[in-house]
Amino acid sequence: MNAPLQTARIGAAGKIAQMQGPRVLIVDDDAGIRESTGEYLAGHGYRIALACDGREMRAAFDAGAPDVVLLDLNLPGEDGLALTRWLRAHHDVAVIMVTGAGEVVDRVVGLEVGADDYIAKPFDLRELRARVNSVLRRGRRPAAAQAPRRVRIGRCELDLATHQLFDPEGREIAITGMEFDLLRVFAEHPNRVLSRDQLLTLTRNREWEPFDRSIDIRIARLRRKVEPDPARPAVIRTVRGAGYMFVSA
Repeated sequence: MNAPLQTARIGAAGKIAQMQGPRVLIVDDDAGIRESTGEYLAGHGYRIALACDGREMRAAFDAGAPDVVLLDLNLPGEDGLALTRWLRAHHDVAVIMVTGAGEVVDRVVGLEVGADDYIAKPFDLRELRARVNSVLRRGRRPAAAQAPRRVRIGRCELDLATHQLFDPEGREIAITGMEFDLLRVFAEHPNRVLSRDQLLTLTRNREWEPFDRSIDIRIARLRRKVEPDPARPAVIRTVRGAGYMFVSA
């Protein structure tokens, strides 16, 4: 039997329950899905907060930033895409987009605006927990005492210790956990062609089975950040029929 649900509907029940474990915010306008998902994850040691829309989501962040946001695509008012853009602009948090089973195009757009992963309804709760654990592993940062190691990636520098990307003026460029993993893998395998399958294996995402365009979408997003001329990529090159190659200076 699951442990008591450790949740707070923001604006109604107040603070997130005080317990150990990663913090997960579930944003869904379906009360049944919010409660059942929250109960399952709370039973596995997560700290849970619930919100039904963008207003309650923002209130949840005022109460304390979560580690992962499970964000429904189809919300009243601001939809999940708009809220993902807001999250990427204001917070360093993993985002798992929750979509309808047939919304392939919207899943593509969700990844383009910065979602780390997606899962389609109806979903298996065990698969959901595996995806939450996966984005948590990807986003976990090393201890601050670790000496920084920076690698030149095109016009930018990647700090492998702090998981940060910096532009030529030293300003941080926001990247997702999966984007960092891809850049790390490229930095560790310079001037070598890597297939999509190898990229998934090397980023330790073998348990995740993305749809065909997922790697391509993330590569296109990275090119806009690191390439001097994203329309003519020379840093992360496409090798037709084989995959991608990071060309180091």
